[in-house]
Amino acid sequence: MRRSKALAKRDLRRLKRKRRIRGRISGTAVQPRVTIYKSNRYLIIQAIDDTKGHTLVYLNTAHTEEKIPSNIEGAKKAAAIFANKLKEANIEKISFDRNGYKYHGVVAAFADTLRENGIKL
Repeated sequence: MRRSKALAKRDLRRLKRKRRIRGRISGTAVQPRVTIYKSNRYLIIQAIDDTKGHTLVYLNTAHTEEKIPSNIEGAKKAAAIFANKLKEANIEKISFDRNGYKYHGVVAAFADTLRENGIKL
């Protein structure tokens, strides 16, 4: 099946933003890069140490005890869980990588809830 031109253009714009952002952001063990991926059903969040290429903390909302949807309320729940995981790993400061998504809706709700839970962006 062929994808529509509008969808292809939207994906290309997001990938262009993603490359531009990744050129500026890098994570370390002390201040990892937190990246978010959103699908229509789930959110996938990782804290990455780019110097070693390791994922330090990981959360997939599909594999949580209660299924968390990929909407604003779900992003707030996921951010609270992820903030607790970061604190357990002794990480209090992060570099936020929005992965090419615009900073509104789910992405903004996730970042704001991380801040409310004591994580510095």
